[in-house]
Amino acid sequence: MTAKRDYYEILGVDRRAGPEQLKASYRKLALKYHPDRNPDSKEAEEKFKEAAEAYEVLRDPQKRSTYDQYGHQGLQGTGFSGFRGFEDIFSSFSDIFENFFGFGGPRRSWTGARGGEDLRYDLMISFMDAAFGVQTEIEIERLQDCPTCQATGCEPGTYPEDCYHCGGTGQVGRTQGFFSIRTTCPYCRGKGRSIPYPCPECRGSGQVQRREKLSVKIPPGVDTGTSLRLTGEGEAGTWGGPPGDLYVFINVKPHSFFKRNNNDIVCQVPISFVQAALGADINVPTLREEKKLHLPKGTQPGDVFRFSGEGIPSLRGYGKGDQIIQVLVKTPTGLTKKQEALLKEFAKLDAAKLSTKIKKMFRH
Repeated sequence: MTAKRDYYEILGVDRRAGPEQLKASYRKLALKYHPDRNPDSKEAEEKFKEAAEAYEVLRDPQKRSTYDQYGHQGLQGTGFSGFRGFEDIFSSFSDIFENFFGFGGPRRSWTGARGGEDLRYDLMISFMDAAFGVQTEIEIERLQDCPTCQATGCEPGTYPEDCYHCGGTGQVGRTQGFFSIRTTCPYCRGKGRSIPYPCPECRGSGQVQRREKLSVKIPPGVDTGTSLRLTGEGEAGTWGGPPGDLYVFINVKPHSFFKRNNNDIVCQVPISFVQAALGADINVPTLREEKKLHLPKGTQPGDVFRFSGEGIPSLRGYGKGDQIIQVLVKTPTGLTKKQEALLKEFAKLDAAKLSTKIKKMFRH
């Protein structure tokens, strides 16, 4: 597999280039390698797609920051996987092509191919599944190619015909004075075709609504708000157009013991007055197992301890956070008479010790 080129090198800009410089450089390359100007050129097609991918990453501050720190590998965990084809590129950068070039996507024949709509799915997962990742199954409803007519919209055994009014071009012309104006054909709505015998199942649309189950791989380290892009799993395109994408938005259920702070996890552990005073070794749950924590003598309420590397894995695949443990000293209740007597004796000794300490302070 050929290694990907550096995005800054592709656009021919410095790593400190600003938004306007990035846009100007991409505009120049897109114009040079546009498919209308380079028909049947595989090399130009690849350079056109390569420049679009580079611009898509570098124009987005979050993607650019990830790329600057971790390179191409770092983008894999963000859900970005490039573009499916020309339609995807022209849709994303329509403002550039229309405002600067005067044209949009490559001029095709009268098929009127259009990409399918993107879909959104909100997925609730557990705290542990977010930490470790999970393979899960979701069910979505989407438009799919009609199985009866194979997405042609025609009754089996029949075929579409060129629109009689526009001759298959999808446009009709009219003259106003010295000017000739072409507009979208109102009869075929720009498709350039008509269907004399529509498919009985999809009624000529070429698509039907279906429910389907999909397997989704959730990577370790996701959090509420993380979105995953499943390329080509959106609604079907029309007239041979590519399908849309499915965006899965993650929501994570709160945990009864752990709380998350970036990639660190935080927990509070109750200890007894005796353990705090004398010190102790206690077992503390981590994401994976129980781990021994040593409490020194004189541990105070609110003291914080840390288990290095016991937190959430980084979504980018580099290291893990820590587990932060805050101790809560519990005041004993339901004391026996003997325990009360011992504590009163302790209080007397402690008061005497404190009094001696205060006297020494005043002597100085």
